Amino acid sequence: MLAGMTSPAEIVAEVTALLDSLHGVYDELAVDEFEHATQAAWQAQVNGADDELVLAAALHDIGHSPLIDDHAHHDRAACAWLAPRFGERVAWLAGAHVAAKRHLAATEPGYAESLSDTSVDSLEHQGGAGDVGIEWTDHRWWSDAVRLRRFDDAAKVPGAQAISVDELCRIAGSVAERAVATQEALGARDS
Repeated sequence: MLAGMTSPAEIVAEVTALLDSLHGVYDELAVDEFEHATQAAWQAQVNGADDELVLAAALHDIGHSPLIDDHAHHDRAACAWLAPRFGERVAWLAGAHVAAKRHLAATEPGYAESLSDTSVDSLEHQGGAGDVGIEWTDHRWWSDAVRLRRFDDAAKVPGAQAISVDELCRIAGSVAERAVATQEALGARDS
């Protein structure tokens, strides 16, 4: 392992601590952020998402955790935290969930009206419905970002089905192992 890199086991421990910190944290939801995370991951998994998309769905709102500093830009905070641990795709997908919401509100009839009052308020603070730009919509993972947004929107129901923490940790460990191996291969190539 390269100097300064975190092991997959340490990353899973961090994920567990972050998830635990989301208990009792309410943003705009009828469920706390822990329930929201596990419901979003379950939505992704049952809809055929790969492990990276399931993980991004689970961790897209970790910027709301009391363990993360930048709550004003929770999407960017999630992206910054996820990238070194799980790689570019997981981070980008989590970071794109606000842009996907803005895009859907501007382009899909009825989408904005389907949002809760608090979600509409947060949409306005996030720049409102509108064109998010081709840097988002032409990105190779944009369609998965829109899928994640739909999993996010469906994960706000008290008592709804959710992925287990054990399953989520298994997925996190698997994705972290691949990310660490990729970073090690890149480090070996560059040395």
